[in-house]
Amino acid sequence: MIETSDVLMQEDLEYVANAAFVPWENLKNKSVLVTGATGLIGSQLVKALACRNRMYGDGIKIFAMVRNEEKARKVFSEIIDRDVVNLVFGDINGEYALPQGLNYVIHAASMTSSKDFVEKPVETIQTALFGTDRLLRKSSAMSLDGFLYMSSLEVYGVPEEGLVNIKESYSGYIDQLQVRSSYSEGKRMVECLCSAYASEYKVPVKVVRLTQTFGTGVAYNDGRVFAQFARAAIEGKDIVLKTKGETLRNYCYVADAITALLTVLVKGNVGEAYNVANEDTAINIADMAEFVCKNFSDGKSKVVFDIAEDATKLGYNPVMKACLDPSKLKKLGWNASYNLQDMFKRTIGSMKP
Repeated sequence: MIETSDVLMQEDLEYVANAAFVPWENLKNKSVLVTGATGLIGSQLVKALACRNRMYGDGIKIFAMVRNEEKARKVFSEIIDRDVVNLVFGDINGEYALPQGLNYVIHAASMTSSKDFVEKPVETIQTALFGTDRLLRKSSAMSLDGFLYMSSLEVYGVPEEGLVNIKESYSGYIDQLQVRSSYSEGKRMVECLCSAYASEYKVPVKVVRLTQTFGTGVAYNDGRVFAQFARAAIEGKDIVLKTKGETLRNYCYVADAITALLTVLVKGNVGEAYNVANEDTAINIADMAEFVCKNFSDGKSKVVFDIAEDATKLGYNPVMKACLDPSKLKKLGWNASYNLQDMFKRTIGSMKP
């Protein structure tokens, strides 16, 4: 029995299930709810927990909160009929009931499309703030062992010139009157809300700030930059950049991100945030485009610059040079295992039709 027909993803799930530094003993026979369970990270987290149960008999009771039953049955097609995951139907912006007796909640539901941040900024803010408030309020009535909020590197905004290595204590500049700030300001406010619930209602909230994360399971039509580059390599087409590609960041592979989430969920300090990134993957957008063309297109693709007059209208962030420092997370025993070459090789292998 397997958790997915995607061979590369199955390898990733088994890597997570075998990760010795993940505090599996604390999750044994516990119940875990994952919101945003059909998303890239949420879905593989659910499958990784199922994989752990199958391989080690840990008896983790898995609840996957989803909005669309048809999509959920497609995403979890290999495990849905094996009675290893329990679907919870509901939208975090609406009314729903949480399963009783939960031990852990991992909140991964969020607006994720840069285009939506510009075209649906109100919904982006409301989903972040009101949706999370409703989930925290429900959680406050339970005796949870841990609540994990999945935040983003975008809470750091635009760092000051010359500062590249970003620690959790840093706060960069965000122009709150820019519509594109709906996502980053929303994430900032929710982090504050998490801290408030931890203080006032003793909800054991921990926060992870993920850098841009990709790997197996990325949808072929995903609009994010890594997917656009991978798709161009698969199709042998040029990579067209609408900016100079100066934004610099480091990245994280999905399987590494999942082991980080589980580590912080159990071992992280309540009310604190942890950066999640592979410090060895720092690269700017233009160089990443060249990297993909050189290594994965069989010489068929090249980088073409077609600079947009106003890139913000396309949902792009201002130029940002920010690499997250994962030192705090590494002190919990976590380490990344997949470099940039691995990340694109496995992403492209999984994406290929």
